[in-house]
Amino acid sequence: MLLGINELEEIMERHTERLIRLAFYYVRDLQSAEDIVQDVFIKFYDNQHNYEERGELKAYLSKLVINKSKDYLRSWTYRKIQVQQKIFAKKAIIRRDMLVQQDEQTLIENAILELPLKQREVIIHFYFEEMSVVDIAELLRIPVSTVKTRLRRGRELLKPKLQHIEWEVLLHE
Repeated sequence: MLLGINELEEIMERHTERLIRLAFYYVRDLQSAEDIVQDVFIKFYDNQHNYEERGELKAYLSKLVINKSKDYLRSWTYRKIQVQQKIFAKKAIIRRDMLVQQDEQTLIENAILELPLKQREVIIHFYFEEMSVVDIAELLRIPVSTVKTRLRRGRELLKPKLQHIEWEVLLHE
């Protein structure tokens, strides 16, 4: 079944904000995250015949965004931007828009953004996407034990950064 423009617009309305947030957690740049999500929707529309409705569309789109984000992080463009930021912008101001809220939420998200990618992605999927450990393992194609280890290590890395904040995730450890 091929989607029409109206169905695509409905899918975009339902998933865009969440997918931009997901891409942002990977690439740490709002403009790049928006570009990645736009590219994913274009790719999804152009190649919709490859999508089989066996699984959930949310998971399928998330996987496309994750793969596109990882491709971006490996790209020459990303490395060039990193070098430019180090040279020209020691005190870069990051535009947060509506993706990142105020006060403690901003501190928590900034601490998560500083985590290494492997720990950051499982923390994001587990707490923000509310995925189970098994679902994360399937999505990332890694063993369940690896997901658990990365979650534990991610929490350990967050604790010192967030010790003055009562984030319930760290209180119950």
